[in-house]
Amino acid sequence: MTISQSEQPALQPEPGWSAIDHPAAFGSRPTFLTGGDDTDRLRVRYYYRSQDEHLVGKAWFGPGAQGPPGHAHGGSISALLDEAMGFASWVAGLTVVAAEIKIRFIEMLPLGHEVQFEAWVKRVNGRKVLTGSRVLGPDGTVFGKGTGLFIVIDAEKFRKVLESEGS
Repeated sequence: MTISQSEQPALQPEPGWSAIDHPAAFGSRPTFLTGGDDTDRLRVRYYYRSQDEHLVGKAWFGPGAQGPPGHAHGGSISALLDEAMGFASWVAGLTVVAAEIKIRFIEMLPLGHEVQFEAWVKRVNGRKVLTGSRVLGPDGTVFGKGTGLFIVIDAEKFRKVLESEGS
């Protein structure tokens, strides 16, 4: 389904948020969640908030992200928090992959609304990176929280894939 320009959410930054690009190590292709503005599922924009060094952003869950009638599917919320926690680690200079994520659903998230999210690195212990995240409504309602265990890996593992994108 194509969403018209007038129906597309703005996903503009809040004061104190800086636009952020995916790290070059992510490659030039969109990620699982950032596939374009013509989807009726999920749209995401990432920003950086320097005051607390959190990755922050805005997301819009459209009709294609439906789980319970009129509300976002838990898997779409989980995907957002998973990617945000991993991305927060990469922004912090840690090349990681997920080992375990835990998502706690607190309130049902209505479709068609713009929400905010944030993710951060809680601590690093050797190759283990512990992260946190949450999805919030404009009134401060917490829809979900996530924690993650990510493992630092050698960025060279992605070198061949990234080189093939460039050709």
